[in-house]
Amino acid sequence: MLTPERQQKILELVQKQDVVKLQDFVDATGASESTIRRDLSQLEEANKLKRVHGGAAKVYQKTEERSILEKASINLHEKKQIAKKAAELVKDGDCIFLDAGTTTFQMIPYLENKQVTVVTNGFAHIQSLMERGVTTYIVGGFMKNKTGAIIGSKANQSLLDYNFDKAFIGANGVHLKSGYTTPDPEEASVKSLAIKLANEAFILADSSKIKEVTFAKIAPLHSAALLIDHLDESIAAAYRESTIVIEVMS
Repeated sequence: MLTPERQQKILELVQKQDVVKLQDFVDATGASESTIRRDLSQLEEANKLKRVHGGAAKVYQKTEERSILEKASINLHEKKQIAKKAAELVKDGDCIFLDAGTTTFQMIPYLENKQVTVVTNGFAHIQSLMERGVTTYIVGGFMKNKTGAIIGSKANQSLLDYNFDKAFIGANGVHLKSGYTTPDPEEASVKSLAIKLANEAFILADSSKIKEVTFAKIAPLHSAALLIDHLDESIAAAYRESTIVIEVMS
């Protein structure tokens, strides 16, 4: 297979699956791992995809956002591991904020036997929290259908009624210079306020979010610790200089 044909096949796989493992590229093209890695480097330089640990991911527009159903199954194993570690940080008696998001949603099963109070703006979170008998307060405001996040000025005003021991926040982008970002400014506003209202704040993000920058800034890196499945050694030191980094699958 010639290089242009092979690289086109790589791009087709990424567009179709969002995140593709290195071995899947090898299987689809019949090329060696070293050849695929070279192709991925060239395509990343051309901004046609983004390399992630063990493969490559689709590059999204700054305002483009997947629905909660689309997000739910992507990197699910990594999300569950991040969520489990995050839940271990929650102590009995804590009052916590759980942001709307698929990784924070995965925390809920691990909260079942903890004596905690949860405030959430995640519509999808409510039923799961109820089923597990977790004391829950719901943020008021406008519900965004695509993500199930409750946002807007009413949500921000509602949040001001609370103070949190810990806040657990999702992000679409994690970048050294641009910090934590998300496509929607109104969601970013809720996330940012929750971080300010918490004694400790944690961003839950799988490694596909590293080097990503989306439209709206949530907060600079130092504002919250980063819980992530894995950071490549080539960039880990730089991120650790900017914030606390907790790798759960290193």
